[in-house]
Amino acid sequence: MQLITSPNLQACDDFYEALIATHQGLDCEQSHALNARLVLLLANHIGRQDILCHALQLARASAAQPAADAGTGLAALTPAAPVHATA
Repeated sequence: MQLITSPNLQACDDFYEALIATHQGLDCEQSHALNARLVLLLANHIGRQDILCHALQLARASAAQPAADAGTGLAALTPAAPVHATA
């Protein structure tokens, strides 16, 4: 199995809305903790060290150039900071 880097997310707009809604009402520290837990849950689901390390390498490479694709094929998946609303 290889890391899938081509678009593969079903109902991506719905997932994005759910992700943002999950962050609503959290302060920055709580939001970062939520993201860490989410990463660990998904890493546990994937389970393969080689795939997880590859994902870490791609994410790190793209962090230096956030607007760039960095060879991952994920240019359309531009991460955005969660909105920390109190409402």
